Amino acid sequence: MSHTTIEGARPRLGLVATDLDGTLLRSDATVSARTLATLGRLAGRGVVHVIATGRPASGCAPFFEALGYRGLAVCGQGAQVYDAGRGVLLSSVGLDRDAARTVVARLTAGIGPVDLAVVTSGLDGEFVITPGFSQGDERELAPFRLTSREQLWDAPVDKVLLRHPTLSDADLVAAAERCCIPGLTVTHAGPRMVELLPTGFDKASGLATVATSLGLGPQDVVAFGDMPNDIPMLAWAGYAVAMSNSHPELKAVADEVAPHHDEDGVAAVLDRILDEGARMPARH
Repeated sequence: MSHTTIEGARPRLGLVATDLDGTLLRSDATVSARTLATLGRLAGRGVVHVIATGRPASGCAPFFEALGYRGLAVCGQGAQVYDAGRGVLLSSVGLDRDAARTVVARLTAGIGPVDLAVVTSGLDGEFVITPGFSQGDERELAPFRLTSREQLWDAPVDKVLLRHPTLSDADLVAAAERCCIPGLTVTHAGPRMVELLPTGFDKASGLATVATSLGLGPQDVVAFGDMPNDIPMLAWAGYAVAMSNSHPELKAVADEVAPHHDEDGVAAVLDRILDEGARMPARH
């Protein structure tokens, strides 16, 4: 990713997009004082901060509260645009349950039993998990509810989460992609977080919607992420930053690698940009 730019002609930074887990949040799911201060500096310069997360809007309230976040957020891997200030879903796309069940049946036939969970639709949505899916990560999945495999599909869902007892995430992604059908897509959102989602929606599409509503385009955006599900967003943004703890696939498309998310990597990069006049960084 490179092009020539004239230093004096660099446009002003207009929008910063950040993933949550593994990026803006520390490993304990908290936000550091330094990061909060840097986000305050951004706001003081008139730069918009947009959260773009795989978490559904229904599961983001504690993080938005900790951040004092009141803007538009891209949630559910881009299938939701949420107004945190008003507590309103501006758009939301659900998953075809019959299609998802077909993919799961194909996958099970090919690789054996798969542990499943779904995220139910709407602002009262929750993680609904089957026995075997959760292994000490209830905090990560909260709010959650345990159910049987037979009742997993009772309510409308936004996405399906897949885990396999022995396959690596990469192998599970490959197997799920082989079993996928039109209308569904597979993404790798985090360690042991392989997901089935509606086709045509990702963090890039959601972020483009938000940016357009603000009169901004990719040339005005710096984006931060850590996992393969962030690749579309980083590829779309004018400047792409991967965390040092990122998946190798994300580092391969980034313009810069920031320090670890436990070392305030987002703040470190943004403080430098702000100290340089809040101009878009030049790609190398």
